[in-house]
Parts: sequence; structure tokens; C-alpha cells
Amino acid sequence: MLGASFKNLESWKSWIAFLKSIFNLEMSDEELKIYQQATQRQHAPTEPVRECHIVAGRRSGKSTMAAAIATYLACFKNWKEFLQPGEKAWIFVLAVDKLQARVVHGYIRGFFKQSKFLSQLIEKETAEELWLKNDVVIAIKTSSFRSVRGYTIAAGILEEISFWRGDETSNNPDREIVAAVRPALITIPESILIGISSPYMKAGFLYDQYKRYFGQDEGPLIWQAPSRMMNPTLDEKIIEKSIAEDPEAGRSEWLAEWRQDLSSFLDMELIERAVVPGRYELPPISGFRYVAFCDPSGGRGDAMTLSICHADGEKIIQDVLVIKHPPFDPGQAASEFSEILKKYNVYEVWGDKYAGAWVSEAFRKPNVTYRASDLNKSQIYLEFLPLLAQARVELLDNSRLISELRNLERRARSGGRDIVDHPPGLHDDAANATGGSIVLAEKWGRGQGPIAWFPIDDDFEFRYVSPREK
Repeated sequence: MLGASFKNLESWKSWIAFLKSIFNLEMSDEELKIYQQATQRQHAPTEPVRECHIVAGRRSGKSTMAAAIATYLACFKNWKEFLQPGEKAWIFVLAVDKLQARVVHGYIRGFFKQSKFLSQLIEKETAEELWLKNDVVIAIKTSSFRSVRGYTIAAGILEEISFWRGDETSNNPDREIVAAVRPALITIPESILIGISSPYMKAGFLYDQYKRYFGQDEGPLIWQAPSRMMNPTLDEKIIEKSIAEDPEAGRSEWLAEWRQDLSSFLDMELIERAVVPGRYELPPISGFRYVAFCDPSGGRGDAMTLSICHADGEKIIQDVLVIKHPPFDPGQAASEFSEILKKYNVYEVWGDKYAGAWVSEAFRKPNVTYRASDLNKSQIYLEFLPLLAQARVELLDNSRLISELRNLERRARSGGRDIVDHPPGLHDDAANATGGSIVLAEKWGRGQGPIAWFPIDDDFEFRYVSPREK
């Protein structure tokens, strides 16, 4: 299979060394040197590896190799002796998203189509699964711990696990999936768990495994290699240019180094401590001053969100979080938000400077004033953090909010404040509205009267102003 599918085996020699190491096959002197360089171990495994993780650069052939390993394990290993009558051995390939899952699925289908022997093994095929006549099923799915429970698993291959993000059903999908897969592997000898990914920030399951086991003779095998070591056909000049233009991103993507400039912004412990389980909304109570922050949207790609909070002594309490999912009419959303605001005696809502004047006009129609905040998103998050750390915040139990807060990233920036934002491809609409309202409540939620922003020493702060001052 390998010779028919890989045109130039010489360019795959590092991958072949990797395969020989995990399947306990004899290595040549050159392959042993590759192994020692990539693992920082001196001695090759003396038995098949049950768990390993690959940290490799972009375009190094990771998805192709994931598909090849899955195909080999499904077709050339006999799992029947470990199965009960009617039981199937499952080979799971779990990808970061649907697009990546389709890519790996395409590679696996390609292996079967180009081989008459392999194609004859197919019993049936669905959009996510290949059922084979030898009681093996290859399942290619997106990362979800629920998708792997209840199966007898012969192999779990975790694609781009460094980029797995929390969603509304799972805030730590990488750890939860591994926790679900490991017990399902125990009953099958020579079953294997493989994580394959480019590195990203120093957080998550893969980084934890790397930090703990890389270069160690015990524990999971950790393989780290730059792109050109695994795929020498890549153009070195293009890689050098990419690194020169953005050293941190380039070294991570091509040299397989963990990024130094990125970190997780909030620990899950801080978030969980702030969330009040089972509290989804609080009714208005007389005697409190409520404040509100809105994250507007044009009604297509992003949600439009509204958060209302109040201060009670040292505590800052979130009362309402409304999330308007796209598609929607932004004018209608502003009208709906205004009705909610009035229930809490709020006639002034703050938000970012999104989309110019239409937001102010949309809120003005139902007699609510929209004011643009002079704090940008990063500044809001950076002021929100110490309030969480001091255990002064009570948040609503909203799964989307928890996920968005968990996914926020902090990027170090020389000569200025750090940047805090959501990762590429994700959102922080609920987190932004929540952070903004919490900061507002801390600044002036205990007082009365109109509010305005005033510049103080190149920064901004809230203070109360009379109608005449306004």
C-alpha cells in the first residue's frame, strides 16, 4: 500500500522512521538518528507504542500520514480475536473541524480506491464512516467526546489537536476526548492513541504531554520535527521568507516550535468560580442601578449580544445575557434589546464603535441612547481579568459565554498593552458584552445620573456628569 500511494519514498524517510518506531520494527542507522533527533531519546522502543504524539510543522504530511495509519490498522491488523460476536473494532480519526475531517476522509477513500484489494474490503460507506468486511469501522468525525463513547476502539487518531477549541457542549474538548478514548482502548492489545498537530500556544492537552514527556524514556512517545525534516520537498526560501515576515508565527508553523507570544487569557478555574450554576437570568430589583453593554452585529456572521449587570457591595452581578444568533434584522434586534433594557430602567447602553451611525439610530427609535466606548475590546478584557481574579464577579450559567471566555487568547505586544481576542474562526460576542458590562458596573454601577467618558492621563475613566455638563 505504501509504495503505491507515496510516489517518492525517499521524501517520506522521516515518516518511515516514525512508523518503524511506533510499530517496533527494525530501523536502519539513518532511521535511528532521525528517531533520536525527533524524540530526544537514545533508545528505540522495544515493543509497539500504545500512545504517541507528533508535533510537526505545516505541510509536513500529517493528514496524509493520519489517513495511512488509519487505513493500515483497519486493513492489515487482525482485531477479531479481541471482539465479541457482533462487535466492531473502531478506528477513529477525529479532526478539528468538518473541513479537516473531509480532507482526511478523502485521503482514506483514495487509498481504498487505488487498491483493488482494499476496495474489496468495503462493506458500506457513509459520509463519515467506512464499514469493512473484517469487522472494522473507520470513522472520520469532528472532535467531540460524545462521538467516541460506547465503542471498542482499536485506534484513536487526533488531528490538529492543538487547535481543538471549546464549544457550547464542551469547554475542554482535547482532554475530554482523550479521557473518553483511553478507557475504550484498554481491552484491545496493541491498540494505539496518536495525536498529530502543528504546535500553537502553550496550553491544552498536547502541550501538557510535550512538556511532561518530550525526551523522556517513559510515558507517551513525543515526536517533534520541523516541516522540512518531515517533508524535504518544501521550498526552503518560502519558509525563510515566512519566518522573516512573522517570526513567532513562522517558527511555530514551519519549525514546530511552541509560540512564545500567545497564552490562554483566562484559566478555567477563574471562570468556573465566577459562574453561578443554574442561574440563567435575574429579574430587576428596585434600588439597584443597572448598566448594559451591547456587542452589535449586522445580522450575518456574528451574533448580536446584550449584557446587563449591577453592583451589589463589592460584588458585580450579571443579570441578563441575550444572544441574537444570525441571521437576523439588526434593527429588530435593537428594538428587542431596548424593550429588555427598559425593564431594568436602563435607557443608555454602551458598546463598541461597530458599523458607524446605524447602531445609534437603531436604538434611538425605541428611545434608548447608544454610546460608543472608548475602551477597545482588549482594554475591556484586561480590566475584566482582575475582577475575576478577586472573585468579585457572578456570571450567568451560559454555555456559550463560558466557552468564549475559555477560548480567549492573550498576545504579548512589545511597547504596549497586550492584545486579547478570540482565536481565528471563533467568536467572542457574548464574552465582549459580558466583559464590557462588568467593567461598566465596577466603574459607575453604584451611582445615579448620566454617565460619560473623560480622558485622564492618556487613559479613560467613567465619572458622573450633570445634564448641563453633557
